[in-house]
Amino acid sequence: MYRVDIENREGYTFNATCDSYEFTIGAKGITPPATLLASLGSCIGVYLRKYCESAKLDLGDFCLKVEADFSKDSPLRFKEIYVTLDLKGQQLEERRKKALLEFVKNCPVHNTLKNDPLVDIKII
Repeated sequence: MYRVDIENREGYTFNATCDSYEFTIGAKGITPPATLLASLGSCIGVYLRKYCESAKLDLGDFCLKVEADFSKDSPLRFKEIYVTLDLKGQQLEERRKKALLEFVKNCPVHNTLKNDPLVDIKII
């Protein structure tokens, strides 16, 4: 089971700790919604790298851009999320592009967002 501990530091600042790694989330800097988008983008990036390794494909460095629009109706949520993969000039055949896109769509964060997960919130 994955576990991330979130501790409120001061006001709207939170420290997130997972294993021995820690980062800060808050109303300023990287916000909770931006952190969700970063999770999606980095998960897709990991899967892109896995695809390249298994296909013996040397893409070198690449970038991902994740953009989202909030819904205008209630409840407040991202209505649309757009992910752009920038392969920094690397050219791929159409069949390779299609296979890569199908593979990266299997990252767990993408699958979670697509499948309406149960989120159980309780007070202890």
